[in-house]
Amino acid sequence: MSLDSLQQQPLVETERFDLRPVQMSDTGLLEHYCSDERVARMTPTIPHPLPPGAVEAMVDRVTAVERDEDVWVMDASKTGSAEVMGAITLKRMDRNQSEVAYWVAPQFWNTGTASQAVEALIGANPMGNDTIFASVFQDNPASARVLVNCGFEYIGDAEAFCVSRNAKVPTWTYIKKLT
Repeated sequence: MSLDSLQQQPLVETERFDLRPVQMSDTGLLEHYCSDERVARMTPTIPHPLPPGAVEAMVDRVTAVERDEDVWVMDASKTGSAEVMGAITLKRMDRNQSEVAYWVAPQFWNTGTASQAVEALIGANPMGNDTIFASVFQDNPASARVLVNCGFEYIGDAEAFCVSRNAKVPTWTYIKKLT
């Protein structure tokens, strides 16, 4: 993959909101939402409590020219709603594969936001992937429903370390073949 393709992270539009590359001006809202224990506990990587500077470091990492992950924020400002409703990521893997992950701020839960974001990102397929994987904690069936509703197939159980829980947590793993 060339550095040119790494630098270009497209805008992905939906009717309700846009998926746009994360930017430093998002840090305040990202920090606000990521500081919520309900959000942190359902992700493997967000610590709780959130240490000072963690969000800025993440933004620096995912906006670097050489990165292995692209992050988009769910921005509904075009429809008069929140500028940041959540985030969705694609992490590059080998063999033209990626792993998708997402979180939505609690005030937008049960609104279809996660499903619409996953559908839009998969539809855009900005990395030109053949296969996309995902995993969710087994105590988060709502995220599992998002994946199933977006055409992902369950392929097995595993576990992942959750920073905020300081423990290994059982997961369900999913796959979606795009070719």
